[in-house]
Amino acid sequence: MNPPLSPWQRITNVRNNLALEQTFTYYLAFIALGLTTASLGPTLLGLSEQTGSTLGQISFLFTARSFGYMSGSFIGGRLFDRLPGHRTMALALVVIAITLTAVPIAPFLWILIGLMLIMGACEAMMDVGGNTLIVWVHRDGVAPYMNGLHLFFAVGALISPLLFAQVVLFTGGFGWGYWLLALLMVPVMIRLLPLPNPQPLVTRAEQASVRPNVLLLALIVIFFVMLAGAELGFGGWVYTYAVRANMADEATARYLNSAFWAAFLAARIASIPIATRVRPRMIIFGDLILALTGIALILLLPSSVAALWGGTILFGLGIASTFPTILNFASRHLTITGSVTGWFFVGVSLGSMTIPLLIGQSFELIGPQSVLWIIGGALVLALAVFLIILFVVRRQASQKV
Repeated sequence: MNPPLSPWQRITNVRNNLALEQTFTYYLAFIALGLTTASLGPTLLGLSEQTGSTLGQISFLFTARSFGYMSGSFIGGRLFDRLPGHRTMALALVVIAITLTAVPIAPFLWILIGLMLIMGACEAMMDVGGNTLIVWVHRDGVAPYMNGLHLFFAVGALISPLLFAQVVLFTGGFGWGYWLLALLMVPVMIRLLPLPNPQPLVTRAEQASVRPNVLLLALIVIFFVMLAGAELGFGGWVYTYAVRANMADEATARYLNSAFWAAFLAARIASIPIATRVRPRMIIFGDLILALTGIALILLLPSSVAALWGGTILFGLGIASTFPTILNFASRHLTITGSVTGWFFVGVSLGSMTIPLLIGQSFELIGPQSVLWIIGGALVLALAVFLIILFVVRRQASQKV
């Protein structure tokens, strides 16, 4: 017969169980976030037809969503410092569900732009909230749980184009895909509302007293601009590229989009053990070279369907772990506060806003190949900026000595 538990053991068990419940709920929330984030790419042509817009015009949806995301990053960071985090995330989910419901029935482009602006702001609040609250729950032991959080985002992003492919197959349109996503937001919201909120790590006064290296911070923000722009640009436009380049029909192109997210997911899984054995700078170099190899393969063999699929998979494998790895790298050389993290998300927003828009504007003027040249250029710039970051870090270390 087991001895009775002491009061301290009972408290510890309750805390551990609560932490697991909170973590599981954040994982569900990030599956939902991945579902919504990856929904635009496979439906871009359909939304263009729905609103009577050209590809250049419909690309403004990426800009609106990214501008909303940037705004939501600033607002969300402050809200999570002042309000209960779980209620804030639940409210964001409610608004996302409403906007998802309205997307397939919006008759005009300006309405879609407004919906994407709102959706982007709420997605940012979800993103900031999940990344912040899971740190508050697990503190110094957050690393594996944080990797898991981003892994489950990739799960949602993988499922989304598959879901739309099946919906179109059975219904002949993509509307029910958006409505199904809206329904999937509801159980996550219900789980969040009664869940106790974790305690913050530090006070706002303590955060304000930390001053980062401005040059290093600016360089990392620029890196995020290039990285996020390349990732979203490829994920959002590879479907349209494959169709307009006559490399695939619409159904096959949706599965190509899913192949990208499947490779993305596989790399996120593999990155967890790799991160414990390999230095972040080496992972980032390897990731960027692999992603560039994927782009080069498609460019060198533009009429090869096999090269398109192979290049898409290589790009997904390369780009997937770069984001969490640069965060890990930054945490070693900057004191990570809410303000610093907010600037990172500004970089993500700017990249997500500008590069997909540039692709959309050049798509009709130059042709489908512009997708690959712009994304490849962004990756080359990211690689150059990272070399400068390493130089600044080395100089900073030598000055301390």
